[in-house]
Amino acid sequence: MIVVATEDFEVYHGVVNELRERSVEFTTLEVDEELPDGTTLLVTGPDDEVYPEQLSVDVVRADPEDPRAAVEEALALIRDGDARTVVGIDPGDRPGIAVVVGDTVVAAFQVPRADVGDVVRRELEDAVDPTIRIGDGARLDGSRIVDDLPEIPLELVDETGTTPYLGTGARGMGDVLAAVNIARRSGERIEGRDITPTKGELQVIKRRSREHSEGDRTITEGLARRVARGELTMDEALAEHRENGGDEAGETTEE
Repeated sequence: MIVVATEDFEVYHGVVNELRERSVEFTTLEVDEELPDGTTLLVTGPDDEVYPEQLSVDVVRADPEDPRAAVEEALALIRDGDARTVVGIDPGDRPGIAVVVGDTVVAAFQVPRADVGDVVRRELEDAVDPTIRIGDGARLDGSRIVDDLPEIPLELVDETGTTPYLGTGARGMGDVLAAVNIARRSGERIEGRDITPTKGELQVIKRRSREHSEGDRTITEGLARRVARGELTMDEALAEHRENGGDEAGETTEE
């Protein structure tokens, strides 16, 4: 059981909320109270006194600005501190992301594709020897994510069967749950993904351009190819299409 004992209100409030969100068993004490039987770890503030009789358990000092980090440290210590951190990513327009430590899902997100790199780097900031596992579907989105994360070991995972059946009330959770399953499935180590977009994938990008412009225009295949390669954002492609008067001046030849 985790004990929270601090005179710092911000630490108390932040740590307690983080523990409750994770449904972790804990209790709170005054800083000078004796720890109850069954205590495995003490969370306290940066300036709180820790008494000698409290040093029989691990102690985590929480930063009031980042209570989540203290809770993650506490949970890692309870898990013996040697559980591997793996991030699973289900690629797409709004990829699902799951951070798994050992057998425990410690965080989950669904964000725009452009934000994936920042989210993953933030979650792995203090992780030792982490691994990223990304599904092999949504090839173009996946290749862009891989390009955004060149510094972290990455595995490409067969994502067949990773999206579970969603019952009543679970709508919208499919990508995140798929990311959890991807994190738990070993894959092939890769350094990058060099993708040549197919005709069908280019058609999808062109359709997205029309949706993005609210039906105002559809970009050319050449511009769609540059979007697929990461040379242009959709907004930049649409702007170039307007500047060219909607003709084929944006076309480039396939390399």
